[in-house]
Amino acid sequence: MPKLLKRAVLILSGLVLIGFAGMYFMKQSTKKHSPEEIVTHTAKDATFTVFYNRPYKKGREIFGNLVPFNEVWRTGANEATTFTTDKDLLVDGTVLKAGTYSLWTIPNPKSWKVIFNSKEYDWGVGMDGTAKRDASYDVLTVEVPVQPLLNIVEQFSIYFENANDFTILYLAWDRTAIAVPIKV
Repeated sequence: MPKLLKRAVLILSGLVLIGFAGMYFMKQSTKKHSPEEIVTHTAKDATFTVFYNRPYKKGREIFGNLVPFNEVWRTGANEATTFTTDKDLLVDGTVLKAGTYSLWTIPNPKSWKVIFNSKEYDWGVGMDGTAKRDASYDVLTVEVPVQPLLNIVEQFSIYFENANDFTILYLAWDRTAIAVPIKV
């Protein structure tokens, strides 16, 4: 192998290695600002698990600005948020089969669309900053009203609460919350 070709291969290998190291460092650095969270909830004989990353408000205007209205949001930061259920559910009256779904939202001032997508994504957005969701994998979309909050929620939060025969999936950040009714 000629010397020039060996050098080119060596330089190219070094650049690839530096690129992977840089991506790893960048990914780890973003986790400091939006830490990972796993929330697990059991209702009757079903278990739900949500994996997401929790960005902070940090004095910013969130909905309508940082998270634009009427655009798909990855529902958190970093990797796409996932929702897993081990049993079939009724989500706002519509069947959602047992499995793992990426969870996307389209926020608006008065209501949000909540989208369960059967494709799993390694990261929530592309290099251009737009959501990477492939709508052809959407299996369920529900629209729920916004619940204005009196107090500011500093860090984006997803949690569950039992209410009579339902489990409510809450998403809350800044002065906004939504509630998605789930029945086992």
